Amino acid sequence: MKTTDFKNKWLVPVAFANIYIIWGITFLAISFGLTGFPPFILSGFRFFAAGILLIGYLTAKGERANSLKNWWKNAVTGILILTGGTGLVAWGEQYVTASEAAIAIATGPFWFIAIDKKNWSYYFSDKFIPIGLLLGFAGLILFLNGSVNTHTANVDSSLRIIAFIVLALSSVAWVLGSLYSKKNPADHSTFMNISQQLIVAGLASFLVALFRNEWAGFSITAVPVSAWLGLLFLIFFGSIIAYISYIWLLSVKPAAIVSTHTYINPIVTVIAGFIIANQTINGNQLYGLLIILIGVLLTNVTKYFKLSKRSKAKIRKAVRHFNRISRPYQPM
Repeated sequence: MKTTDFKNKWLVPVAFANIYIIWGITFLAISFGLTGFPPFILSGFRFFAAGILLIGYLTAKGERANSLKNWWKNAVTGILILTGGTGLVAWGEQYVTASEAAIAIATGPFWFIAIDKKNWSYYFSDKFIPIGLLLGFAGLILFLNGSVNTHTANVDSSLRIIAFIVLALSSVAWVLGSLYSKKNPADHSTFMNISQQLIVAGLASFLVALFRNEWAGFSITAVPVSAWLGLLFLIFFGSIIAYISYIWLLSVKPAAIVSTHTYINPIVTVIAGFIIANQTINGNQLYGLLIILIGVLLTNVTKYFKLSKRSKAKIRKAVRHFNRISRPYQPM
């Protein structure tokens, strides 16, 4: 086995753990950030700060980003995935809980399969993938049905409905951006591409905040400590560590497989909410989470436990040998 193969084999589960766990906690971090920042100002600070930190580090190492073509490609990806996908989540969490938001955008894998026609033959050639996705969706329905936070104080029901629609649109924007990134990769290093995506997404978020009049009446000195802590988590963990892991996974794994983080994120969000914010969970939620986990396992099982032809031949030979020696003795 080559050293690079071993390295990638080790990096893949670590990267999946990053997007599964960190992005689950991110939904809760957004709710903390919203206690002091309007949604698109929060997103703007989050993305722009992370992008400046990354590009500053890369520039200090001697890397240059002077290709307008690459800036354009990364701008499209950043605006779709970050400003559209994540920024709309921040807006939606004004009217729904963190757990509800995580569940609402968990339709990501289905949008990936519906839009990514080029890989339809691959997705449906492995029977475990559609079965796992459908099972995961059933678990999400049960999970949503058992949600303990079915209402939010002082929020009109029509606004909550609009918020869920916007969250669904954010999932579509995320998928479109992810597929664009996979099919139109920029020529820079992965880190440089991500830094450009973050910077453009941050500027776009600030522009949206301007059109939404979020800057009027906003005072940075009035932001509570909890909101600053939420923002710091979003910058360093959500927008650097997890986002780098996500973009890298898109380059080495099928998009629909990478998108299974949307199944795990609600689980992590509920657990984090229970520990940090004293939110409770009930039996239906637990059953839903179990079904989701089984669905994700089925979706990924052939990728992590794929056997070579030689190994399959050895197994078949061992099975035939076991069948022979286990047959009852029959006298002539």
